[in-house]
Amino acid sequence: VQLVESGGGLVQPGGSLRLSCAASGFIFSNYGMNWYRQAPGKEREWVALISSNGGSKYYADSVKGRFTISRDNAKNTVYLQMNSLKPEDTAVYYCNVRRQGMDYWGKGTLVTVSS
Repeated sequence: VQLVESGGGLVQPGGSLRLSCAASGFIFSNYGMNWYRQAPGKEREWVALISSNGGSKYYADSVKGRFTISRDNAKNTVYLQMNSLKPEDTAVYYCNVRRQGMDYWGKGTLVTVSS
């Protein structure tokens, strides 16, 4: 299993970014996918979940209404569209899949929200 995140960077408050996570090594369309984040000095927290076919999506209260998770099963990729970014969204963002009882993680992509 390999998960590779991309799309992070420096953005001003109120700005937008779209993160991508390219997956390989498993049947992507069979699994729900998650985004997590870890801010400096804090524990990793769950951000969003999308079901295997994209029909169900769930969000942490802290990002609801601002972030949108989506997936393209033909491209084995999951996305996180982040709008109205706040300084408190600054973190390393990770995608995650739980497969056969094991959690798999990418290396993460850093998002910094600052003026």
